Amino acid sequence: RQGVSRPRRSGPRGVERGGPCPRGSGSTEYGNFIDNMRVHVKGGTGGMGYPHFGGEGGRGGDVWFVAREKINLKSIKARYPHKRFAAGSGANSSVRALKGDKGKDCEVGVPLGITVTSDDGKKIGELNKAGDRLLVARGGLGGDLVTNFLPSKGQKRIVRLDLKLIADVGLVGFPNAGKSSLLSKISHAKPQIADYAFTTIKPELGKIMYPDFKQISVADLPGLIEGAHANRGMGHKFLKHIERTKQLLFVVDVSGFQLSLKTMFRTAFETILLLTKELELYDETLQTKPALLAVNKMDLPNAQDNLHEFMKQLQKPQDFFHLLQKEMIPQSTIEFKDIIPVSTFTGEGIEELKTCIKNSLDEENEKENEDYHKKKLCILQALEV
Repeated sequence: RQGVSRPRRSGPRGVERGGPCPRGSGSTEYGNFIDNMRVHVKGGTGGMGYPHFGGEGGRGGDVWFVAREKINLKSIKARYPHKRFAAGSGANSSVRALKGDKGKDCEVGVPLGITVTSDDGKKIGELNKAGDRLLVARGGLGGDLVTNFLPSKGQKRIVRLDLKLIADVGLVGFPNAGKSSLLSKISHAKPQIADYAFTTIKPELGKIMYPDFKQISVADLPGLIEGAHANRGMGHKFLKHIERTKQLLFVVDVSGFQLSLKTMFRTAFETILLLTKELELYDETLQTKPALLAVNKMDLPNAQDNLHEFMKQLQKPQDFFHLLQKEMIPQSTIEFKDIIPVSTFTGEGIEELKTCIKNSLDEENEKENEDYHKKKLCILQALEV
């Protein structure tokens, strides 16, 4: 897609009761935030059969992951430091009960927005809303005539829990673009703010509160750098989280950006192209998300002149592709729904930005509802035929 709009003026529980659970190892942690964890899960062993009367042992219990609110990976690690979860064994067959009882299941409470993969990288499933359940280790079968009344062991493996934040809006920008400052201005979040490049080393979530009591969640994610798609810098730690946001809010410094003396200076326009390229190389579907653009630091000298030049470049981006090397140019440019000049220092444009965010999300929700009703209508019409 190409083109651009005109600028506007200005105490959790980690594991639920179920069966014998707990004890594993391995997690990635930066700051006080953990976004992935390796745990050991083991289904229960089946019960013994009873040869004399042809009795069948009970099946071993299963291990389930259940999405719960107010739970995070850090709380699971704190409560179960060994990170091992095992279900109960099935009951043996006996004269009194020829069919043994099934072993107790183990239910592990996990945060919303978890992707579960096996240790070899195969996706097992996702848990996105409260109450979602995922079977991660099946219990063994009880002994019976076919197995000579000997039971089988439960499934045992190491799985990875990978958290991808779920937020309405994800902030996209290179380090020091002012994302943390912007989040603090538009929401009640209090992220770390400083004048050095990598301020944000862990995701920060804030809520924008509106007079009509609507709340919109905004995620400030670790800053991208060139080459993030190849896992340079925060790399995939950033890009994986942005997959679970409904819309994107690009934040650029109107005066341009330079990570260090060893790296090239990039104008605001070049920054947009590079950010777009990073998203494209990681997952081109990210470019289809609705996007807004906040042009920050409008309080700086020459900001108006820089903004005028920036807008001219955005109107006809192809005319300025020569400013970057060919491999750095995205296949398509992002069409911003709104472009809002702001200053987190003076407060310029902040209220307008909050309004644009709300309106954009409302529009998308209306589209989704219309699409849903159209699909339902098509199904009903097909049934009538």
